Amino acid sequence: MNVRILILCLCVALGCRANETKTIVCLGDSLTAGYGLSNPGAEAYPALLQDKIATRNLPYNVINAGLSGDTTAGGMRRINWLMRQHIDILVLALGGNDGLRGIAPEVTAENLAAIIDQVRARYPQVKVILAGMQMPANLGNDYTQRYREIFPAIARDKNCELIPFLLEGVGGDPNLNQPDLIHPTAAGQQLLADTVWRTMEPLLSDS
Repeated sequence: MNVRILILCLCVALGCRANETKTIVCLGDSLTAGYGLSNPGAEAYPALLQDKIATRNLPYNVINAGLSGDTTAGGMRRINWLMRQHIDILVLALGGNDGLRGIAPEVTAENLAAIIDQVRARYPQVKVILAGMQMPANLGNDYTQRYREIFPAIARDKNCELIPFLLEGVGGDPNLNQPDLIHPTAAGQQLLADTVWRTMEPLLSDS
């Protein structure tokens, strides 16, 4: 009888967790934070993902953990604080500032892998989406190639979902970027949200 009660309690507890609002954390840099937008809280891609989720009445809350200027090393320092809340889906969108600062791609890869490992150690069921980046050609063919290759390699090694290029269709387009040609406008952020959503939506259906 006691065993039956224990099983019932476990089932109830698991059912409660399944019915709770789940958490999506977008860990990134200025692209995630919405640098330069008039209203980042509504115009940056994490907010637009939340809009898509709300439209479909899905039980997810999106947290924008973007920090302008952040690197993969900075993400490693921040992840323990972010893990104070349960993370069901992690969108890992760091590495752009590493590349622009000329950090060795191998170091960037190690940091990204370490972030994934730390989150999975705390929350083994977490689903990870890794957002790839690319560097401009003026940094040299060897560096840009080595940098580009780290994201699919990590996705394979860590069994993550991969967005090949977060800025697909946006990067370098003056009509979709602010005057610095680095940070997307509100219209550019809409395309970022669509890019992330294509990878994220199937994960929400599977949860």
